[in-house]
Amino acid sequence: MVDKMSVPLGDRSYPILIGSDILANLGEELSLNKFPQQIAIISNSTVYGLYAQIVVDSLREAGFTSLQLNVPDGEEYKTLETLNTIYDFLIENNFDRGCGLIALGGGVVGDMAGYAAATFLRGIPYVQIPTTLLSQVDSSVGGKTAVNHPQGKNLIGAFYQPQQVLIDISTLKTLDSREVSAGLAEVVKYGVIRDDDFFCWLENNVQELKELDPKSLIYAVKKSCQIKADIVELDEKEGSIRAYLNYGHTFGHAIETLSGYGQWKHGEAVSVGMIVAAKISANYGLCTKQDVDRLAHLLQEFDLPTVPPVFSLKEYVASMMKDKKVKQGHLTMVLNRGIGDAVLQKITNVESVFSSVL
Repeated sequence: MVDKMSVPLGDRSYPILIGSDILANLGEELSLNKFPQQIAIISNSTVYGLYAQIVVDSLREAGFTSLQLNVPDGEEYKTLETLNTIYDFLIENNFDRGCGLIALGGGVVGDMAGYAAATFLRGIPYVQIPTTLLSQVDSSVGGKTAVNHPQGKNLIGAFYQPQQVLIDISTLKTLDSREVSAGLAEVVKYGVIRDDDFFCWLENNVQELKELDPKSLIYAVKKSCQIKADIVELDEKEGSIRAYLNYGHTFGHAIETLSGYGQWKHGEAVSVGMIVAAKISANYGLCTKQDVDRLAHLLQEFDLPTVPPVFSLKEYVASMMKDKKVKQGHLTMVLNRGIGDAVLQKITNVESVFSSVL
């Protein structure tokens, strides 16, 4: 059984396929989507070792030819240097504008392969096959592609939509519990910013999700993707409400940058960032202390951190002021309005606002 939904962006619309044990359908689905016959599969050694045979066999049976490149695994390798190895591979193997890329892996692979697709020969088609919960509910959908810079996360990137996303929740069985928890942070985010009923559902299904119950997982992934698709349809390039998806990310990215990429999982950093944002929201009168406590309790139930690592206020502020969301020297934060709604708030006195919650 495959659930299908769409990210409706006119002539750049694309399907998201969600199900269990559906990797073997890949070749057939790409044929229906008229994907290029020559394909480069970008992955890492762990993921490729687990799923290569299914993917390559499915592609071959549908008449595709493929070559594969493994890039190093981990946020610390999401760099221009690693990106260059993808370009080198494509050029050395005579890939041209009639070829396509497949990103087979988590958010690091997806972001880098997507940015390579956006920039190689000024743009070639690509497909996302996310194999972590975090990438399934967030980074694989919406067309944000990027690499990190030593001074900030995802500072070098482009908006470039995939041609298709195929989400097989059976790939989550090989994740450790920390990776699952990191993905659940982004799932919680959708409830906070957009859907209080979904937030309630999460509160009532903690054990099922932690134990990777297929029915619960498919519901959570589909709901998350639908919320993101609805927002991206209205605001593809983050001119307004797409910024809501950055809830918890301003402070979260600062944690990742200051700690050294890879020390904190992205979802773990976002978890702390959501608590910081919620406390600021409460100070602005946008939510209650009970809302903050409710959010903290749910995150803790999912085994996520809620206390920031020890860096000075000045270090945090300096890092946040290099964030992509800073415009003309002003930091704009996403704050929650209760549970289920969000608002953009320009922060004029950053040190003062954050000193009150750290």
